[in-house]
Amino acid sequence: MTAAVAAVDLGATSGRVMVGQVGPETLELRQVGRFPNGPVRTPDGLHWNLQQLFSHVLDGLRSASRWDESIASIGIDSWAVDYALLRGGRVLGEPFHYRDDRTARGVDLVHDQAPFSTLYARNGLQFLPFNTVYQLAVEREAGMLDVADRMLLVPDLMAHYLTGAEVAEATNASTTGLLDVTTQEWDGELMDLLGLPRRLFPRIVHPGERIGTLLPHVADLTGLAAATPVVAVGSHDTASAVVATPMTEPGGAYISCGTWGLVGVETETPILTKTAEHANFTNEGGVDGRTRFLHNVMGLWILSETIRWWERDGEPVDLQKLLAQAAAVPACEHIFDANDAVFSPPGDMPGRIAGWLGERGLQVPASRAEMARCIIESLAQAFADAVHDAGALSAQEVRRIHITGGGSLNELLCQRTADRSGLPVMAGPVEATAIGNVLIQGRALGAITGSLESLRDLVARTFKPRVFEPKGH
Repeated sequence: MTAAVAAVDLGATSGRVMVGQVGPETLELRQVGRFPNGPVRTPDGLHWNLQQLFSHVLDGLRSASRWDESIASIGIDSWAVDYALLRGGRVLGEPFHYRDDRTARGVDLVHDQAPFSTLYARNGLQFLPFNTVYQLAVEREAGMLDVADRMLLVPDLMAHYLTGAEVAEATNASTTGLLDVTTQEWDGELMDLLGLPRRLFPRIVHPGERIGTLLPHVADLTGLAAATPVVAVGSHDTASAVVATPMTEPGGAYISCGTWGLVGVETETPILTKTAEHANFTNEGGVDGRTRFLHNVMGLWILSETIRWWERDGEPVDLQKLLAQAAAVPACEHIFDANDAVFSPPGDMPGRIAGWLGERGLQVPASRAEMARCIIESLAQAFADAVHDAGALSAQEVRRIHITGGGSLNELLCQRTADRSGLPVMAGPVEATAIGNVLIQGRALGAITGSLESLRDLVARTFKPRVFEPKGH
């Protein structure tokens, strides 16, 4: 049996709709829709235009139905932590972007009631100032939670628009800071402590469960059958990416590399030690009850925002040419801390990098090629450090690194990560998130069966990785 499914994969800078064909010996992917995504600056801050994003999703699903009339289900994944507030099924304004600077206020509001060590013991999450719990604290202070009766994370909101259902998929809910890391259910006691109304949080669903079928007007708009189900996948994009990371034997670490670099290992249970807490490692929910034990590194955001800043003069930057030039210059003598919060907001990224280095008396890159090389070297070192930390904290011997996502196409980054870690890097698949989305749908439909290891074996047979052996620092 082979099934055709539609995977909606929404990233922080772009989105896509893919049609997947999946069966015991079949795993094929075709992009039928791609569209930009990004923040919108308004007088009150940085927002997402999710109405426009949903319009793009409908266009993509319409293309999917034209490409294959037998689409059997739809799965949705996206970036984490961001959400919409609703009342009576209606969205209350455009959701804030996680890079909006209001989150700093939320940190103080939450930690006044629950210190970070208390939170870590309950939710297992590393400290990130934009975690949903901090954003909701700001909403509470502004009185928005007195009005709202529901909170839906981004992929759950898209599923709501398609089906009318209101649910919270577990892997993404685990990034909110409000899910009990042990039970994988909402932590009502923590909500009460922080003054967050329990009514906001819908029932938890797990990957493979059916969320609902298409609303009649959605079926009409897309050309899909009204009985087409929306199936919960690993709706946090990294959860889906890890499903499709071809870790077919022990010893593999993963780097899901796009806007963010999520670096870690897979474990059977959360790791809640003080050492893990102090290392700022996170325990996020994975598919099939696994734990994604990882550290968030700033990722390709630093490079893309640098390029965006350079392009303000109207002259486009050719990324491949820039990376070739970066590979041709010597490795920079000094690197910067890619995890420093100064590199998180949008803006003059080249100036911030130069400032960070200059303040410490370190050499500042003199050309664009040198700046790009400095960024790559800094990211590679951050990745290498996080891989070794993940292995040590989890008591796993890491023998190879799998890089998936857009970063797997960056040969210089892959090679320098291998060099700086001393470990071979297996690059690909680039569309790991969409593939993982497709695999979980296929298993829910009965087109494939088996454990995550079985699914990964199919990925490994279908998408051969490119291997980068370490060549020395």
